[in-house]
Amino acid sequence: MPIADRVSSSLFLVRTLSRAGLLALSRPDRLAAALVALRRFGLTPAAGYAAAARRFPDDVAIVDESGTVSYREVDERSNALANALADDGVAEGDGVGIMVRNHRGWVEAVVACSKLGADALLLNTSFSGPQLTDVCRRERVTALIYDEEFAEVLGGAGRRRKRYVAWHEPDTRRHARTLDELVSQGDRSAPPAPSRQGKAIILTSGTTGTPKGASRTMPKSLDPVAALLDRIPLHARERTMIAAPLFHAWGFAHFLIGLGLNSTLVLKRRFDPEATLSLTAQHECTALVVVPVMLQRILGLDDEVLSRYDLGKLRVVPVSGSALSGAISERWMDLYGENLFNLYGSTEVAWATIATPQDLRAAPGTAGRVPRFTTVRLYDQDGSVIDGPDVTGAIYVANDVQMEGYTGGGGKDSRDGLMSSGDVGHFDADGRLFIDGRDDDMIVSGGENVFPGEVEDLLGEHPGVEEAAVFGVEDERFGQRLNAVVVRARGADPSEDELKAHVKANLAGYKVPREITFIAQLPRTSTGKVLKRELREAADS
Repeated sequence: MPIADRVSSSLFLVRTLSRAGLLALSRPDRLAAALVALRRFGLTPAAGYAAAARRFPDDVAIVDESGTVSYREVDERSNALANALADDGVAEGDGVGIMVRNHRGWVEAVVACSKLGADALLLNTSFSGPQLTDVCRRERVTALIYDEEFAEVLGGAGRRRKRYVAWHEPDTRRHARTLDELVSQGDRSAPPAPSRQGKAIILTSGTTGTPKGASRTMPKSLDPVAALLDRIPLHARERTMIAAPLFHAWGFAHFLIGLGLNSTLVLKRRFDPEATLSLTAQHECTALVVVPVMLQRILGLDDEVLSRYDLGKLRVVPVSGSALSGAISERWMDLYGENLFNLYGSTEVAWATIATPQDLRAAPGTAGRVPRFTTVRLYDQDGSVIDGPDVTGAIYVANDVQMEGYTGGGGKDSRDGLMSSGDVGHFDADGRLFIDGRDDDMIVSGGENVFPGEVEDLLGEHPGVEEAAVFGVEDERFGQRLNAVVVRARGADPSEDELKAHVKANLAGYKVPREITFIAQLPRTSTGKVLKRELREAADS
């Protein structure tokens, strides 16, 4: 890298971290102890809590349904847990499956794995028993840490593996030793530093088969953190409500960011729209981390409920995980101010673009602009780079935080050092990206190419529509025909003909769905992605 570029990057890093409050002065002895912890563990969750315990020992680290816990307590408890797991035979390099909802047990389990140098496999709490069995076999999991409610679904996966319970209801029979029991037995002093960093393995959604494991180590520098903080103005030592699942790439990212910022994490095991508003207001959170369907469910509450909670301290609402419609972003900001930030990415590529509130106002539905230290290119079907605006192409991304590869082997398609996101999209004349759909979702009907996203967004703008999904089904005459499934807005009763006329008035005739079916709600993954495969199978049957 040329000297001028290195100087520019260094100045950007210092300026951004300073603005986020990360360069605030600390007592020299505490700062020195924190640096020792960082040198011992590297940029890992283990180092994060060890360093925070030395700089801000009595600050609240986590608020959950069990109360509060300080940075010192998380550090000591995770030490004890790591030592107890080691005594029970869990070793450096082992895989530990973690199927735990959003509470302190998830944090302690991940940090203990980091201190051991074990790999933390973050299991989706919605996966089925066969999926879990396949994943645990493929990832060579030696131990499982889980909430008691998942004991049955983990039955096959738990055979011949060490098992530990992170959460259980009072007065219920426990199938294994609890984390609290392990902590009470373990040595609270820091375990020996591992010779290798443990990895976090985040699973893909599994909507098309057995979930894949996307393996990634921690960033080698603070550049990616600075790039994110430059676009999403989070600040050190504030309170963040993480409603998004911690096992998901988006929730996990904010766990790491919150740790780096020494933020207090406010957690609730199960998402509830009103409870999320209540906790955000009660704890005066300045950030609320969600996936789009959570915003939709919050905005579906009665107006009286929405006005009941004071979110005056809320400055930043980062959202990711699936498409964010313009209608949702507009209504949220009309109610709660210009605090919404939409990040587009995937489990594999991490992030690609970020939309600020100004972007979302100027171009509702946009995925935003490319942040620093990230490259995004569009390629046409011939493999040539698309330079101009308003031309759809396959999206490829490069940054320092994308996955190293799938744990079972292989990876996403790549070109010129960039990794495929699996989506197609286009840039507008101002450099904002729009997602047109999955690269395998394009529908060819009568020789015309149709991307579902455009039709879904248009249907979603109709006042009688809560949400819509559009997909192709086989058709003898046209090859494929366009179908739509619509959830009516509360109190509305639009007809099929009315919605077809709405599409026809705004788009080309070949983009009008041939059939529109009304249902109560769209099937989704736990992170809000619509399961179009289920809708397509129902339409074909």
